[in-house]
Amino acid sequence: MGRAAVSRAALPSAAGGLTGLEEKKMDIKMRCYRKEDLSAAVEIWNQVVEEGVAFPQTEKLTEADGQVFFAQQSYTGIAYDAADGRVMGLYILHPNNVGRCGHICNTSYAVHETLRGQRVGEALVRDSLRMGKELGFRILQFNAVVRSNVYALRLYKKLGFVQLGIIPSGFLMKDGHYEDIIPHYHEL
Repeated sequence: MGRAAVSRAALPSAAGGLTGLEEKKMDIKMRCYRKEDLSAAVEIWNQVVEEGVAFPQTEKLTEADGQVFFAQQSYTGIAYDAADGRVMGLYILHPNNVGRCGHICNTSYAVHETLRGQRVGEALVRDSLRMGKELGFRILQFNAVVRSNVYALRLYKKLGFVQLGIIPSGFLMKDGHYEDIIPHYHEL
């Protein structure tokens, strides 16, 4: 998958080499959720729930709830740093509807709060597009992208998602005010 660089100042030493603060690169890799990911996945998921500005859920997951929740999805993808195995983010993928609309999937993405802006989200979205197609879905649809989530909106535009319109006041923010939501789709 993609690579994200985390720059650290590289200072030249008197000998012409670098002094201990060399640039570190994160090697973002993707894989299917495993039981050993549970604690990290629940922590990252709950960060987004607690922020109250992106997910519709209001209740945080316990580890017991999380195990059931992640296992019941059509697919739960994990982004991890290949260098140290650290879980950086995740996504869940599942049908958006049933029957005659069962070919449309839906996803939700969560990136660890300290790693946002470092292309982890992009790796998650790209992998979900690939995995949705692999699982036989024909369309990926987002039901409720909050208008104030400008980074997600920018990424979805970059990746070719089509904006469907605006639902006024469709999302209740944690602080009690309502934000518009902007549904999107992408053909797989």
